[in-house]
Amino acid sequence: MAETLPDLRPYLYIEALYQRRPARLAFRATSLTEWQLWHARLTATLLDLLGGFDDPVCDLAPRVLERNELDGYVREKVLYWTRPETPVPAWLLLPGDLQPGERRPALICLHGHGRGKDEIVGIAEDGTQRSEPGEYQKDFAIQAVRRGYVVLAPEQYGFGERREPEDIQQSARKSSCRKLSLAALLLGRTVCGIRVWDVMRAVDYLERRPEVDATRIGCLGISGGGTITLFATALDPRIKAALVSGYLNSFHDSIMAISHCEDNYIPGILQYAEMADVACLIAPRPLFVEGGTEDHIFPVEATRAAVAQVRRAYELLGVPERLGCEIFEGKHEFCGRQGFPFLDRWLREQ
Repeated sequence: MAETLPDLRPYLYIEALYQRRPARLAFRATSLTEWQLWHARLTATLLDLLGGFDDPVCDLAPRVLERNELDGYVREKVLYWTRPETPVPAWLLLPGDLQPGERRPALICLHGHGRGKDEIVGIAEDGTQRSEPGEYQKDFAIQAVRRGYVVLAPEQYGFGERREPEDIQQSARKSSCRKLSLAALLLGRTVCGIRVWDVMRAVDYLERRPEVDATRIGCLGISGGGTITLFATALDPRIKAALVSGYLNSFHDSIMAISHCEDNYIPGILQYAEMADVACLIAPRPLFVEGGTEDHIFPVEATRAAVAQVRRAYELLGVPERLGCEIFEGKHEFCGRQGFPFLDRWLREQ
């Protein structure tokens, strides 16, 4: 009779590492002084873990490539430089009722995995304009401009027009995340950090647009766009409010436990912080979190637990009303039902 072997699953060791190495910089502050010290330490650590932001600060050198009047808004294709090597194409959406000299609140809209920036401004794969919101991202950039925001929808690093030629040849949805992520790690960088820097430069760009009130710039994104919304808002205080859709969870229950794109992995982060701790860095600025009950890559119970942890920071700072959450009936998809009114409250009505 063969001897019964012990459990040979290799993941047991990874799980044990997680359980016996509590995050060194988890949010545990009980006073404003403790919060300030913790905030400074985790911010500095996070900057280092993402690979640092020591690239040369080049001239944005922005230009408008095209301009089209659509149903209730104007869409410009713009190009600006976030690094000397790589320009960023983006869609800029302007409300149709914008008056000369008027300044409006602005939203940076960050797409998730898929075809890139086109997917959130209603452009179908064949280049035509959709008449109805499509796919899991629900054309949320169009939703935003129709609420009166100036909207910037940049192409995220590794998607759409910002892909390697071999990936462009394969299909419209084939990203360059794997190649870019693994190569960046060899150089001590992360794709997450590269994308966060792009958002910081997007804020620079919006601050210079005459249509934008630079004191009221927000950020929202879903899935991979939610990732960058979370990290960019945590690290750039110029972002005054954020909506994170289909992302805030825990590394343990999502990124560790479920196979994800390589761009989700930040070496060493769990030695210092969980996702909720990163979100706590955003306090006291307004933050809204949404997730679907049937989201199988960011499990809903972990989202609820993360929001409960983040709420402690907002309560400590005396601003619990600046944290919002909606768990909606749905899949891994954008909702915005309560999220957009939340952004309106803090960016348009204040």
